Amino acid sequence: MEYTEFKVKIIPLEVGREVLIAELSEIGFESFVETDFGIEAYISSADFNINDIKKLKVLNNPEFEISYSIQTIEDQNWNEEWEKSFNLINVENTCCIRAPFHDKIDNIEYDIIISPKMSFGTGHHETTYLMIKRLLGLNIKNMNVLDMGCGTGVLAILSKMKNAKYVEAIDIDEWAYKNTLENIRNNNCTDIKVKLGGAELLGKVKYDCVMANINRNILLTDMKKYVKSMSEKGLLLLSGFFGSDIDVLLNEASKYQLEMVYTERKNDWAILHFLKR
Repeated sequence: MEYTEFKVKIIPLEVGREVLIAELSEIGFESFVETDFGIEAYISSADFNINDIKKLKVLNNPEFEISYSIQTIEDQNWNEEWEKSFNLINVENTCCIRAPFHDKIDNIEYDIIISPKMSFGTGHHETTYLMIKRLLGLNIKNMNVLDMGCGTGVLAILSKMKNAKYVEAIDIDEWAYKNTLENIRNNNCTDIKVKLGGAELLGKVKYDCVMANINRNILLTDMKKYVKSMSEKGLLLLSGFFGSDIDVLLNEASKYQLEMVYTERKNDWAILHFLKR
């Protein structure tokens, strides 16, 4: 699969980068690398539409100074590029996410090896970090767990390491599907069930914990399906959105007897943890 790279320099940096990532997430961009000057964002070339770029509000906002370039990235070049910038992630001194070429850290309870490829979910992004941090604090032993929009499968792998009874990982992107299969093999978690598709695959299993680290629009569209697939008093963890999106997500959640029990932000990205009543 070919990917399109959208490389952007933006001033002012911090605010502009956050707004840009939010807008790009809504039009299908799935991987982001923060740089000293802006971001590098990636989308499947089959899903890329230059007209969507031209319509970005941030590009037409005089408060920002922006320059950008667009190029196609071949599959075989991506692994090498990731290896140049993939840094080990340490979450709460409890969970380490590293590439195969990193040395293992001593005294880490959960050591997860992720092959650095196009799939979203290495722990570098704030939303993945927030999800991992929250998952570390939950007792999911003997639970049925769903990692929806699994990316690299890192949340599914951590769930299995935390003794979940059954773990399922679903992603609509074929690259993510294949990368998850590779990563579960690397971490000896081959009993994780990996599926290619979207929320239409739900309904056959009742999950005690559903995690969805996707963009706001998909969460709003599919939340009803997530809740329907959950057991009584099930847990729902949502991320992939900005703090400014919390109210609209809470409004949607209020339709499904969901009680918010936890929220946290990191650089204005947010996580919501609900309990199904």
